[in-house]
Amino acid sequence: MIRVIATIQLQAGRREEFLRIFKAIVPTVLREKGCREYGPMIDLETTIGAQIPLRPDVVTIVEGWADLDSLENHLIAPHMIEYRKAVKELVASVSLQVLEPA
Repeated sequence: MIRVIATIQLQAGRREEFLRIFKAIVPTVLREKGCREYGPMIDLETTIGAQIPLRPDVVTIVEGWADLDSLENHLIAPHMIEYRKAVKELVASVSLQVLEPA
């Protein structure tokens, strides 16, 4: 299984609006072939010294995929193309980490 960590930097103050749109597509993505995990996460305030400062305008998507083909098919799925159009004005930037077991 591969993992994806997608860090989405949002326009200031737009996180709740983004999450409403994002959460609407989660059930569809979870039904995709090869999807094992897919969900949004936000920073949790803790007293752990090594933790980075809280990011109120960031959503981190944690994904699990059976293989790279499944992930690549996900990226071009019609519902993902529509999702990206819907959130275009809310998103400042996106970075991806695609990981495999060591």
